[in-house]
Amino acid sequence: MRMSSEESPLLASGPGVSHGYSTTVKHDQVYERFSASRKRAILAMVAWCGLIPPFVSWSLIPTIPQISKDLNSTPSVVSLAVSLSIFATSLGGLCGASYSTFYGRRAVYLSGLPLLCLGSMGVAWSRSVPELMVWRFLQSFGASPGFAVGAGTIGDIYKLEERGRSMGVFFAVCLLAPTLAPPAGGIAAHYASWRDMQLALAIAGALAFVIILLFFPETSHPGKRGIDQVQPVSTPTLWKSWKPFLVNPLRPLSLLRSPNLLAITLVGFATLLTSYALLIPLAFTFGARYHITNDALIGACFLPAGFGNMIGAPLAGRISDKIVVKWRQRRGGVWYPEDRLRVTLVGAAFLVPFSILFSGLLSQFIGGKTSLILNLICLFINGVGVDMVLSASAAYTVDVMHSRSAEAMAANSGLRSILMSLSMAIILPLIDTIGVAATNALGAMLEWLALGVLLCIIRYGAQMRAWVDVGYSTAENN
Repeated sequence: MRMSSEESPLLASGPGVSHGYSTTVKHDQVYERFSASRKRAILAMVAWCGLIPPFVSWSLIPTIPQISKDLNSTPSVVSLAVSLSIFATSLGGLCGASYSTFYGRRAVYLSGLPLLCLGSMGVAWSRSVPELMVWRFLQSFGASPGFAVGAGTIGDIYKLEERGRSMGVFFAVCLLAPTLAPPAGGIAAHYASWRDMQLALAIAGALAFVIILLFFPETSHPGKRGIDQVQPVSTPTLWKSWKPFLVNPLRPLSLLRSPNLLAITLVGFATLLTSYALLIPLAFTFGARYHITNDALIGACFLPAGFGNMIGAPLAGRISDKIVVKWRQRRGGVWYPEDRLRVTLVGAAFLVPFSILFSGLLSQFIGGKTSLILNLICLFINGVGVDMVLSASAAYTVDVMHSRSAEAMAANSGLRSILMSLSMAIILPLIDTIGVAATNALGAMLEWLALGVLLCIIRYGAQMRAWVDVGYSTAENN
């Protein structure tokens, strides 16, 4: 009897049972190179590096008025630095991921972090808008590999059944930035100067560089780097690591030919957009509705979303690992990677769309203390739901493209960032035109469309992978 698409074998294992077993055992040994405590230390290091890029982007936003005044410019002109940083982050992520696949993770971290430090100091010492733009580009470019290469590193050291939990922790830390960075930037600008915030980023980057230099091992699987394929084994390690080779930085974008990877990227965009639609206009929606004029109190309103991120990502990761194990056993040992995405359905169907929908209704039609409390609860629920979708989606991306996991994540985040930068420009004008309730309702509808895409991926993932083969992972090499 023919199996349904959800129950069909994924990517076939080896040609024989015994051969497949021996190959799997041999592959599992790759994940035993580091002890559990060493893995946690590596996870902490890459999470710190993953937190820096969004912190660079978000911490500048509340300081724009002070920067424009200090540089004798206008907020609209200085705001271009935000768009420039998004472009630099996308380009830097693609470059970092491509070179990490070729040279390894450690080399990219040690190359990018000095650029972050130099760029941050340049931004802090800028005396004109053109100077600001140049240094801002370098700063964002240097910080950008932290996210994609961090996800790739997690794929290097954690087995399939452990990856979701670790990816959840990584995402929980990274997504703290949209919550913590604006208040941090605002406090720095209010009590000191916007330049001090940039110097703080330089110090954070320098600290990360020293820690990576002293304690971070190369996590790429032995013999799997590009440099290992073009250099003989007898070549000295130092020469092998640093001999220059040109790598196409746009190569990761070719992975988006995969309908699975493209679809999961669009799902991530729709989901993250709901969070941005709540947080970007927060000072306008909450400040105007609840008569909050204190910048510190406005900044505190970001915190529930951050707490939701901290809970949602690890929770989704832990559940998704259990789902992978459970469904693999139900299929008699056959691995179907889309099983991991089942954990996203609760967030995409209920938590994300209803939280943004109710927040819009509360902000536009209901006032008072009760409304404010309910709105903060909506922000918390949205944070939980967004991370349930994003962390499991990231783990799925690493699962299906394990050998090129950093490149797949860079392509994902690069396209998502471009779409996000275009969408961010219309959020406030849309609120001014049709109101916050209608704007948030559009966000909820977009998330329900994303839910439909997720259901299609879960149901027809095997057929979709068959349309375009971009080198998917198998059970034996994952």
